[in-house]
Amino acid sequence: MRIIFIFCFFVFHLCGNAQESKVYFTTGFKIGEVTSSSAIVLVRLNKSNKPVKIQHKQGPPPFRPPIDFDDNMEVSKMDGAVVGTSGEVKILLKSPKDTIATEWEAVAGDSDFTLKKVFSELSSNTIYAVEILGRKNLTSIVSKVEGRFRTAPKPDEITSVFFTSSTCQYFWSYDDAERGFKIYDSMESLAPDFHCQTGDYIYYDKPGPMATNVELARHKWHAMNAWPSLRDFLRQTPIYQQKDDHDLLKDDATPFSSPFGDLSYEDGLKIWREQVPIEGKPYRTVQWGKDLQLWFVENREYRTDPNAPNPSIWGTAQILWFKETILKSKASFKILVSPTPIVGPDRSSGKKDNHANTLFEAEGDMLRDFLATNNVIVINGDRHWQYVSKDEQTRLWEISQGPSSDEHAQGWNPEDKRPEHRFLRVKGGFLTTKILRKDNVPTAIFTHYDVDGKKVHQEIIKAKL
Repeated sequence: MRIIFIFCFFVFHLCGNAQESKVYFTTGFKIGEVTSSSAIVLVRLNKSNKPVKIQHKQGPPPFRPPIDFDDNMEVSKMDGAVVGTSGEVKILLKSPKDTIATEWEAVAGDSDFTLKKVFSELSSNTIYAVEILGRKNLTSIVSKVEGRFRTAPKPDEITSVFFTSSTCQYFWSYDDAERGFKIYDSMESLAPDFHCQTGDYIYYDKPGPMATNVELARHKWHAMNAWPSLRDFLRQTPIYQQKDDHDLLKDDATPFSSPFGDLSYEDGLKIWREQVPIEGKPYRTVQWGKDLQLWFVENREYRTDPNAPNPSIWGTAQILWFKETILKSKASFKILVSPTPIVGPDRSSGKKDNHANTLFEAEGDMLRDFLATNNVIVINGDRHWQYVSKDEQTRLWEISQGPSSDEHAQGWNPEDKRPEHRFLRVKGGFLTTKILRKDNVPTAIFTHYDVDGKKVHQEIIKAKL
């Protein structure tokens, strides 16, 4: 009997230690910045296999902030919290031709237990299986998570391309208590080649909690990334992610902004670079075959003093880069993906953070004229309603995705349809863009969907050859 007791105690103790030494991928992983030859993989190790359950009730719309949320409670016990853990990570990319594997690399708290790896010399237009392994140490249990992505075709290759885009998602504006946000399951069912997230992925300056320090700011990323719908979508859909004011610091954030509590502008930049699969300059361009080139611009880091004459959102260096790369492009469709509007129309009362506002009218006029002259189409985020606008003066197209849930929709009177509006809907949803050839003519199909994946509007634009 004594021998049996000792044996059972030993087994229980061993299993307990094994469980404690296991790591998890609760906040998922992201595949970012895919080109015809490269990609970035970002992953975080977690201590538990599930986030903390939702404990607070949602308040009334819009936004549905939590009722009676205590910002002073322990962060690890907050709704959606996922505690990170130190350990080691190994990443493998597998194609029909070869396997690329990293060495085991340690992650630690100074980088929020994340690992970011850049993979180069990949084959173009090729599906890669992703396998990520995690362990606490050399002798512990190995955990695994899997996904996939396709690299971009070469710039001279004629092929169809299909992608999704979305914007503005506040954790407490979720519309599925189990999955998080319906749009991600709706988009996943369409199997896009990639996804463009145009900013306000999280909201530091909305309740539940207010992210007034680094720990609370990181918590916002953990809680959002742990929603099952986001995890499932992003493990097989590469992302091009942009930031706007709310996932950098606070409303209308610029390099001249005062801190948000103890969270500084510099803290926000550091956390952004830690949590997003991107390296190098935040403005960049990528080509997907002969018929599509995209430009992702940066709207917060290079802003000049708003009180100076002719203030700038993009800054001199970014504008120069943008014009040079646009003029060199031979793509059939040139699409600018912007975190904020270029055309609008925008609300007139007190708004001063985008090119549709009078504060930046000089730079806005210059950009609208240049974009229209060079046949560029704008996809923009930041607005909490869906629309298609065509600038009355320049005839520049701008297409806005709308927020990620109906609970987040607000800010425009749905009856206020202006002459430039071809479509207006004050609800949540997402946008798809398909580039293909019809009778050998490059054609772009832009389709707005509601959160459940139902089509609500479509625009078909043929390339000007």
